[in-house]
Amino acid sequence: MSDFDELMGVLDLNRIADDLFIGSHPTKNPMRTFGGQLMAQSFVASSRTLSQDLPPSAFSVHFVNGGDITKDIEFRVVRLRDERRFANRRVDAVQDGVVLSSAMISYMAGSSLANGALEHGVAPPEVAEPHTQAPMSELLRGYEQTVPHFVTALHPIDYRYTNDPAWVMRDKGDRLPHNRVWVKADGVLPDDPVLHTATMIYSSDTTVLDSVITTHGLSWGHDRIFAASANHSVWFHRQVDFNDYVLYSTSSPVAAESRGLGTGHFFDRSGQIVATVVQEGVLIYFPSS
Repeated sequence: MSDFDELMGVLDLNRIADDLFIGSHPTKNPMRTFGGQLMAQSFVASSRTLSQDLPPSAFSVHFVNGGDITKDIEFRVVRLRDERRFANRRVDAVQDGVVLSSAMISYMAGSSLANGALEHGVAPPEVAEPHTQAPMSELLRGYEQTVPHFVTALHPIDYRYTNDPAWVMRDKGDRLPHNRVWVKADGVLPDDPVLHTATMIYSSDTTVLDSVITTHGLSWGHDRIFAASANHSVWFHRQVDFNDYVLYSTSSPVAAESRGLGTGHFFDRSGQIVATVVQEGVLIYFPSS
């Protein structure tokens, strides 16, 4: 199986009851369950309980405990609201009675401009086209010993950095206050908007905190940095087509008290904002003596 096929298998949850799902892990994992996986699976579990076709409006998760990659995960859905144009769900990811994460998901059917809705958005940054940028495999070449966990990780997403990634930037002695990466599924997603959104959510957990450390000229692998996601929120503005590249443009407005905040937008190829992301992480830098 390809890494993309593995992700699709992980998102194909086993429904045990109306509001209870079981999710598995892929064959390639970090030491603890990847937060992006937990979020994507939680979103799928929530969306599979909807009685009507409502688009998501917001997703917010708090990470509580680390997950054991050798065990399956229960996704317990609580139906908080069901109306014609609105729905709300809570999803707790649980292992052996221990809550790994708790997510709140809102769904809302929008209205058209003709009905008085307003539209505006910030412009995307000017970057090179995705097909002119090197794939992740090339960016990792020569850094196998520096960032081994990136090399051996599951790669179901096609990442095309428009700037140097942290480990290359660190080699050059540069600093970078932002990161801008084209992303899309590294395979063909089916015609299911839930899976397109879930795969985007999965990808949103990968580079959002990079700008916290690149602002200081640091990098994973080169420097001793402890990092753990604390909470993560996504606001959905338009339905994403994740079979095509979207630009994930992130920056960090603040780092303080051993916590760093990463914020960003997903832009589609036409320049419209598809989603907005905010993540807080615990980040501790241990300078070499």
